[in-house]
Amino acid sequence: MQPITGKTKLLGIIGDPVEHSLSPVMHNAAIAELGLDYIYVPFPVKQEDLPQAIAGFTATGLVGFNITIPHKQNIIPLLDEISDDAVNIGAVNTVWRTESGWKGTNTDAVGFIAPLKTMPRDWTQMTPVVLGNGGAARAVVAGLTNLGCQEIHVVGRNRDKLAQFYQSWQHSPKIADRLKIHNWDNLSSVVPAADLLINTTPIGMSPQVDASPVEEALMQKLKPKAIAYDLIYTPNPTQFLKLAQEQGAMAIDGLEMLLQQGVAALEIWLQRSVPVEVMRNSLKKHLGLL
Repeated sequence: MQPITGKTKLLGIIGDPVEHSLSPVMHNAAIAELGLDYIYVPFPVKQEDLPQAIAGFTATGLVGFNITIPHKQNIIPLLDEISDDAVNIGAVNTVWRTESGWKGTNTDAVGFIAPLKTMPRDWTQMTPVVLGNGGAARAVVAGLTNLGCQEIHVVGRNRDKLAQFYQSWQHSPKIADRLKIHNWDNLSSVVPAADLLINTTPIGMSPQVDASPVEEALMQKLKPKAIAYDLIYTPNPTQFLKLAQEQGAMAIDGLEMLLQQGVAALEIWLQRSVPVEVMRNSLKKHLGLL
């Protein structure tokens, strides 16, 4: 890496906690490969300190930054402009400086669909089923809409939260008109119809590494040519993806979404293409997958 001097331009990520973030790993690997005088730093910021942190970033000349939990929604009133994707998702994960102030967007939807766009599929004819209706599911729904899916099925456990999820899209008819919501009791009818089955729940993460959001007997009804996509990237593969592969389904893990949302953010900040393979390998090496 370049030596850090008074001329070094600053990028970063804010969150609480933020020590676990893999963003510095991939972004600093790309910056080093490009030979640029930048550094990407994690900043722990408590919820009550968010306004002061953004004011400090403005004063210190920070070029741009990522946002992780718990600031993705709270950051919005502190920005001067946000993108349509950020409006639809209701959260911001990437911010950069413009002549009129801070602008925010959400690159999670772009990151989610990046591996899907490389596949020779007619997405207008595909049936996606989304497991879960939290913040990650919002980015997935926005991404599937951008991909061209005509119907998007979302399955959740809590009827009230499902209803709220559905209502929250009514400001965007383009998305609301495609949305079909189902209670978890209906899982047995939607899984066999899925061409793309996406897990946005935390089921399968440590310490539940042997768990799957869909039980084995039901996963056996998955179409052999379906795609199973788990937003979890460790363990790799998850039990959910193992069961899907046993049925002949194609498996995609969450590492690619993590990578591609980071690629999209770095390209916004640097205004140039970035070394994707270097970023991918840095993550795999860090996670012991290489």
